[in-house]
Amino acid sequence: MANVWSANANFKDGQLALCGIPAQQLAAEFGTPTFFLDEKDFRDRAAAWSRALNDSFGKDAGTVYYAGKAFICVEVARWVEQAGIGLDVCTGGELAVALAAKFPPSKIQVHGNNKSVAEITRAVEIGVATIVVDSLFEIERIAAAAKKAGKVQAVLLRLTPGIEAHTHESIATAHEDVKFGFSIASGAAWEAVLAVRKHSEIELRGFHGHIGSQILSMDAFEVAADRLIALLGQYRDEFGAELPELDLGGGYGISYLPTDEPLSPSVAIGALAVAVHAACKKYNLGVPKISIEPGRAIVGPAMFTLYEVGTTKNVVLESGATRNYVSVDGGMSDNIRTSLYGAEYIAVIANRTSTSESRSSRVVGKHCETGDIVIRNIDLPGDISPGDLLAVPATGAYGRSMASNYNHVARPPVVAVIDGKARVILRRESEADLLGLDV
Repeated sequence: MANVWSANANFKDGQLALCGIPAQQLAAEFGTPTFFLDEKDFRDRAAAWSRALNDSFGKDAGTVYYAGKAFICVEVARWVEQAGIGLDVCTGGELAVALAAKFPPSKIQVHGNNKSVAEITRAVEIGVATIVVDSLFEIERIAAAAKKAGKVQAVLLRLTPGIEAHTHESIATAHEDVKFGFSIASGAAWEAVLAVRKHSEIELRGFHGHIGSQILSMDAFEVAADRLIALLGQYRDEFGAELPELDLGGGYGISYLPTDEPLSPSVAIGALAVAVHAACKKYNLGVPKISIEPGRAIVGPAMFTLYEVGTTKNVVLESGATRNYVSVDGGMSDNIRTSLYGAEYIAVIANRTSTSESRSSRVVGKHCETGDIVIRNIDLPGDISPGDLLAVPATGAYGRSMASNYNHVARPPVVAVIDGKARVILRRESEADLLGLDV
């Protein structure tokens, strides 16, 4: 099961350890539930994607933007800057985190399908590198903000290339019936091109496409690249100039289960380079600067969640079979993906070895909700009991980011671990935090 854990997680004498620190020690010091982040693994993954882009497209390639929506906090934003890559944000809140970390605005890209006037104004005023335009209304808002600031704002147009990526409906973003971007097939994309060109305060740098998340094959990326580059060719034919940039988004999958086979950065970007060069040759274009947006692929495998088992309950099913319900001290408030997407995870007892026979089990949380399920179906040792520690790997992406205070449960902390040392980078919420907004 090594492929689902971060590089510096291992098992010794039946106990999970991270960077040499046993799970029991981590739980004793930081409590549960807690997200533990392998700092070196995060940094190494960020470097690997940057290296793959440069190796495949040359040192003058575009930018690797870390997709902050996967997980962002001030300390992680600092790591991203230290890695020499950019940061993609999609709300004013994510932008505020970046600025608190003193992240250079010139390396920030701003996303979002419904950016407010205030968010756009702030982005323009601080000098972000690029705003990815998602509607005709945004074109007018950006132009107005840029004119007021006395600037010319660089933008990309987010386009929907009509790709049915092989992923869950809720995280597929490039087919026609979605809220994101301008459709190429319907002509909305070209309408947006013409609208941007009316404003001297806006510089159209190129196009952007994002086809979805947790994608384990490059086929859809290759088709999307061809369709976006075809539109770059149309732009050149119409206006006599080539747009210099193309952002092909993120969505690269990771291993949640031992059977998942994600592509390495070098293989994924190598395949992308082949497709981009072929399409540029096909449409007689120079190769533009290519940018990508890995988020899950960097932080997802670098983190695991550690829970404590509170109760177990043997339930007899209608078929006569039994299932062991294992309740942990977290649940849908720290990992909504199982309920939202039907996401699948594995888990292990982290504090000991068990020789007990495995039983059909379901890992559930502490919330007053039948759908409060962390792992729907899993075989776990039959002797799992209250006080055991249960670790769930690959929770770095969208676990803490989508966490809630449902049932007024405090959100867990994030603890970074490196070189045998652990430190809190995002503290656990307290009851005072939960009550802090009451008037």
